[in-house]
This record gives sequence, structure tokens and C-alpha cells, in this order.
Amino acid sequence: MRKKVDVAIDKLLDQGVLEPISNPKWSTPIVPVIKQSGEIRLCADYKVTINKAMKNHPFLIPSVNHILANLADGKFFAKIDLAQAYLQLRVDDASAEAQTIVTHRGAFKVNRLQFGVNVAPGLFQNFIEDLLKGIPGVLPYFDDVLIFEATEEQLCNHLRLVLQLLSESGIRANKNKCIFKTKAVEFLGFVIDASGIYPSDSKVRTIHEVPRPKNKIELQAFLGLLNFYHSFLKDKATIAEPLHRLLEKNAEWKWTSAHEKAFAAVKKLLSSDSVLVPFNEKLPLILTCDASPYGVGYVLSHLVPDGLEAPIAYASRTLTSTERNYSQLDKEALSIIAGVKKFHYFLYGHTFTLVTDHQPLLGLFNKMKLTPDILSPRMLRWSQMLNAYDFTIIHRPGKKIQNANALSRLPLETPETDIPSPPEVLFLEELHNPPVKADEISQATLRDPVLSRVLNWVLKGWPESAKECRIFYLKRHELSVHKNCLLWGNRVVIPEVLRGRVLDELHISHPGIEKMKSLARCYVWWPKIEEDFENHVGLCEPCQQTRHAPPRAPVHPWEVTTKPWSRVHIDFAGPFQGQMFFLLVDSFSKWLEVKRLSSATSNATIKVMREIFATHGIPDSVASDNGSQYTSEEFQNFLSKKGIRHILVAPYHPSSNGQAERVVQTTKDALKRIISGDWNRRLTSFLLTQHITPSAATGFSPAELLMKRRLRTVLDLLHPNLVEDRKRKNEELLDQRLSKGQLRSFSPNDAVYIKNHSLGLTWIPGTVIEKTGPLSYKNVTPDGRSVRCHIDQMRSRKTPLASPQFPPETQENSTTPVSSSAIPSSSNTPIQPSDPPAEIETPQLLGSEGS
Repeated sequence: MRKKVDVAIDKLLDQGVLEPISNPKWSTPIVPVIKQSGEIRLCADYKVTINKAMKNHPFLIPSVNHILANLADGKFFAKIDLAQAYLQLRVDDASAEAQTIVTHRGAFKVNRLQFGVNVAPGLFQNFIEDLLKGIPGVLPYFDDVLIFEATEEQLCNHLRLVLQLLSESGIRANKNKCIFKTKAVEFLGFVIDASGIYPSDSKVRTIHEVPRPKNKIELQAFLGLLNFYHSFLKDKATIAEPLHRLLEKNAEWKWTSAHEKAFAAVKKLLSSDSVLVPFNEKLPLILTCDASPYGVGYVLSHLVPDGLEAPIAYASRTLTSTERNYSQLDKEALSIIAGVKKFHYFLYGHTFTLVTDHQPLLGLFNKMKLTPDILSPRMLRWSQMLNAYDFTIIHRPGKKIQNANALSRLPLETPETDIPSPPEVLFLEELHNPPVKADEISQATLRDPVLSRVLNWVLKGWPESAKECRIFYLKRHELSVHKNCLLWGNRVVIPEVLRGRVLDELHISHPGIEKMKSLARCYVWWPKIEEDFENHVGLCEPCQQTRHAPPRAPVHPWEVTTKPWSRVHIDFAGPFQGQMFFLLVDSFSKWLEVKRLSSATSNATIKVMREIFATHGIPDSVASDNGSQYTSEEFQNFLSKKGIRHILVAPYHPSSNGQAERVVQTTKDALKRIISGDWNRRLTSFLLTQHITPSAATGFSPAELLMKRRLRTVLDLLHPNLVEDRKRKNEELLDQRLSKGQLRSFSPNDAVYIKNHSLGLTWIPGTVIEKTGPLSYKNVTPDGRSVRCHIDQMRSRKTPLASPQFPPETQENSTTPVSSSAIPSSSNTPIQPSDPPAEIETPQLLGSEGS
């Protein structure tokens, strides 16, 4: 061995790969590796030195399956072997010193990328792919480069281009291992030709000649070798199942005839005649999945032009101990999920057909249908995961998908990394003090005559019908098993013997039937659970004693009134913010009167009713509750004298006086919302709004029904034509009255009598000074006062004809006016003030909008 190592060192020294070095910072022992040719490959054990400090290289190494998937349309092939691989890439001085190796001849720094450096594969693969990128039909994998094309001419063109690029980059090839034109080539342990991909004869012989394993380590090695060709092993899931059981953690190593039979049979699965087709993105994709009690299998195929399904790859795996307790529905769904994950590289971004022999999955994973409400968290999670893929799911009977069916019954061993974490579904385990524990539920389920059968069916498959368990049969696609507990969705199915304890826990705080149901929907279920709730609550003494009153009888309608103020309803509201309010509502018009009172006595009630009756009249009848103010003798006498019939509602049943009760509530709500102004303003504002607002019962406002008119409010001013129309109508009315001689008028200096609103005579003399409005004048009195009057406060006054200011002949026809004590008796002439009079505004008793 030392001589061979010396030869290798001398060769590398001649090539400049190695260079002697003194006092290196790093030093790594060598690991000689004997190649097939008998020569030595000088590697180093860098895992104990620089690999610990090396940063990971982010370049992703392509998988063999992904490389083989890109061989579509290849009919002619070439293969180039790159000599010494990594050693053709130079490194800088610092890296060369870090790669220093220690031999029996001393230390040598390595000037090229050395075998054993953990980042070397990624760096070399990255370099080769960058060098050859853009050339069609070229697949580099470390030191092997495969070139394939559909024609010889294309192959030769691309081969020349590859060799040219390698030469320009200083990369040398091993001529003895290169193949420049062939119709079949061995690459990465597979034989590739125009018809497909085959396992290598040498690898097949190796597997066939493997001796019987003597322990778990040897069995793991054999299964690992077999796993390299898992894509070809159509039936491995079933045949290898006994071998996988031997590898379980607590399994005792005991080789039996069953293991010997499985060992021999599984080796026969692999033959050089097995063929797979390369992936072709132009052909339709089909993923067929199936599950058995102990494994899942899946086959990826192409639908070729002749209508047959040509396999691209086979795959399978055994179920974990947790997965073996899944319901059949969950196992079948798991086979789909595992198959999609296994062939994600081929499926993602492509449309494919998903084939299953379990028809219920068509409703669960069909993208055209809504996801069912009752599903386990696991199934919901899987359903969401499949949303990322573009597929159509179809059903085929099991006998028509024998390829996947066989794989599920001959599964490969499940790698530890594939074992899913157990689902969190037993919510009872999360309670601090659960009424029953999962172990009790599991044991009781196995003893329950009904649930034990259902549990068995969920795990092993349902019969064609199950009349005695119909309710479970209808839910069979929603049932699953976890830790031997039966689940419906995420709710635990409670055995009959434990239901009483669960009911006690759900009813521990006496929440009522509906809240018990809501709480139970989060945790438990069993047939007729709602009936059990009702019976349990019905037998609970505290619940019966504190139960609410029975439903109220429907309110008997009052006799419909046909005219306003026929029947009124009265009531008191308060004390409300320190105030009492008397309410009266007309049953016909819904007109409301509200009066604020200091007390709710009979006397105060009678007083306020008299005020209201003075305005609206006396009603035929009054309806009230049985308050003392209404049942007193004083109040009864008052109604009797007025001829009013008193209607009393049932005691302690205020809803019988529904009109008043609704008004009381409406008034309270309104007064709470009116926050500005004093109480009188609040009340008047509320009442005006109530009087002008159409009632939902009548469709008219109370004012329209009671007064036969709409009340004018500030809202009327919002109409743009209202003011102008009102002015125009007043002018028209004035013109009409003038044309008919109905309207009096005066001119300046006319003698008039003025209405006196002070002590003394009713009318006092005066003289018109000027007209101040359509119906108002400015006058002067004998004592010099200026008085503004409405025309209705003025009368014509005749003056004597003998007045010095008029011709003598007019005095004969004059009459002497009645004098007032406030006017000098000697003055009968029109009054002319000598000084500016003081103006006095006289109240207008009959004012109009025009004055």
C-alpha cells in the first residue's frame, strides 16, 4: 500500500497538485482509496479538521431521478468521464494551505480542490453546470457528463461544443472511459436506450448474490441497496413487509422461513428486463395510489399514444405504527399525499390525473366541490396541501390498479425523516381534569359491542351495508382512529358506559341545553347525543327550580278603533332621571301626550287629564294598568262623571296594555338621546317629532289622523319654493280682499281711533303719519306719542266741520268724537306733533305674515 501511495504522491507532485510545506496551520491525515483500476485515489479525512469550520455551499446537487427524468426523445448517446474530477479546479493559497495533508513523507499543501472537503461536490457541480449551461441534451453529474439527442448529427454537434468548452477551461477527460456515440449507455447505475431506462446488469447481479443477512445491520444494508432501484420494484411493498418488521425498534432478531421466503422473493423483483420510460412533459401524467393495512404504494405513469400507461417510476413505503391505526379512508388519503410528495418534482406545475380505488376520496379531494365541514384536522391539512397542485381525481376499482395495489402490499421501509408527527385530535387530553381519560375511552371502546365493531371496520374496511350501525355507516368517511379511540372529525366518540360522566362534566355549571350542545361540539359525540342532553337537563333539580317562566301567550289584539280619541291608553314612566312622566296615546291616530309631574297620585293624574281633554275632548274609554292612582275611588268618580269607560288590564301583566307599554319604552329611549336643552325643550322636541312622523301601524302621522292636517315645522323651510309660494298666496289674498272692498286703508293725516291697551278708554284719537307695511301704520296721539298699529287696531274718526283747518261748510256735517281723559277737550283738530314723538310698539293681536 505504501508503494502505491508513493506513486500517487509523486504523480500529484509532478502535476503541481501537491506542494511541500513547512509548519502548516492545518494538517489532515490521508485516506487512500483503491479505484477499480487498482490505482490509489489520495483522499483526506477532512471531517476532523477543516470541514468543522467550513461554511456550507448553497448549491443543490441534482438527484439521480431528476436527471433520468430529462432523457425524453434520447436515441443516441455519448458519455464523457472527467479525469480526477475535483483535482482539476485550482484554489487560492489560503485554501491550498487549509487543505494540507500529512503523509509518511511529510506535509503537502493541496493546490487543487481535494477529495473529502465537504463543499467540493457542490463547487464542482456548480462549475460544470455553469460551463455547459445552454447546450441542449447535456446532463452533467459530478465527473460524468451525459449527452443525448434524437439524431446522430445533433449528437455530434453538441459533443464538439462540449469538448471545446472543456478544453478552453482546462478540464481534461479520461479517454479510456469516454463513449462518443452509442444507442445504449450505462449512466449512474442504469442502462439507457431509446425504449427507456433499465437497471444495470452488474447491480442486478450484486443484489441477487447478496447472502442471507445475519443481523439487523446487514439487513439494513441489503434493503438500502435494494432501495436504489425502488423505482423498478413494482411489488416490493408486500413481499418485503416481513423484513421490515424485523427492523422495528423492539423486534427480536429471529430469522424464520417467512423471512427467508420474503428475502428470496424480493431479490427476484429486480431484473435487467425491468424498464421505465423517461419523463416527457408533452405526455399526460397519471399518478395511481393505493393503500393496504401496512403500506402505501404509488405509480407515476405516462399515457402514451397507443393508450397504454407506461411507468415512469414505482414507489412505496411501510406504514408507521401510528399510521397503521388510521382509518381506511385516512390510509387511502395518505397514499395520495405520500405519492404527491414523492413525485413533487414531476407533478408540481403540471396537470395530472390522480387515480384511486377509494371512491369517498373523490368528494374530499375534488377541487370542484366544497370541503366537507366534518373532517379530521389531518384530512383538512391534506386537503389544503393538495390545493397547490393541478389535478383531476378519478376512481378505478382495485383490480384495475394492480400496479399501485401490489406496491402498497409490498412497501419499502419508511425512513425516519418520513414519519409524520402524531396529530393532535384528542382534546379531552388537553383538559386539566378531564371526566374520562383517553386510556379509559380506548378500553371502553374495545368492550363496547357497537363501537368495537365500528372501530374494526374503520381500520380494515366497511362491509357493503351495516344496518345495525346505520348512523356510523353514514358517517364512515368522516370516522378515524387515534390511540384506539374512535373519532368523528375531531370529536371523540364516547362509549355508552362513559357518557353519564361526560354529561355530568358538560353540565357541571348548569349552562343550559344549547350551551351544552355548543360545548360538546368541540369535544365529543355519540348517537342521539342531543336527546341525552335534554333528558339530563330535564332531570336536573336545580335547573327545574330556576327555569324561566313558560313562553308568553300571544298578545290578544285590542278592538280596532275607527275614529280619533275613541280609546286612549295611559301609563306612567319613571322615575326617570328624577322625573315622572304621564303618557297618553290615542289608539287610532297614535297621538302622544307627555306631561311632566312631580308625583304619580290620582289627583295629579286627574289634573293633567283635564288639561289634555280641554284640548282634544273627552274619549269614549281609557285603558290603564292596575296602578293605585287608577283604581282609587277619586279617579273612578272622575271618569264616571265624564262618561268615560275604564278598561283595566290584567294585574302584573303590563304587556296587556301594549300601546302604552311600547310608548313608555319609546319615550324613555327618546329622552335618553335628547341631551341638549332643559326638560321642557327635550319634551317638546320629542313630541313634535312624534306628531309629525308617520306611524308604522297606520302609515300616517298622528297629526294627519287627529287634526286632518300636517303640522308645519322648520323642515318645511327646506323646500326652495315654499317661501315664495306663501308670499305669492298672501299677495293674491290681499288683492282679492281689495277688489271686494273688504280691506280698509288709511292715508297720511287721516283722523283715526287707536285701540288703547292701557287703562282708560278702549279707543283713543290719533292721526296717521305714514304706512309702514301692508296692514300696519304709524300714528301720533294727542300727547305726542308715536304708536305703530295693525289696521285691525284702527278705526276711522270723523272730525267737526267747523274746525279752523277746514272750510266752514264742512263743519255742518261733522260729528263730535268721544273724548278720552288723556286728550284735551278743546282740541278736535288733527294732531301734529311739534317734537319727534317717542315710538311705542303695540302688541299685534291679529298679526299676519305680511305685517
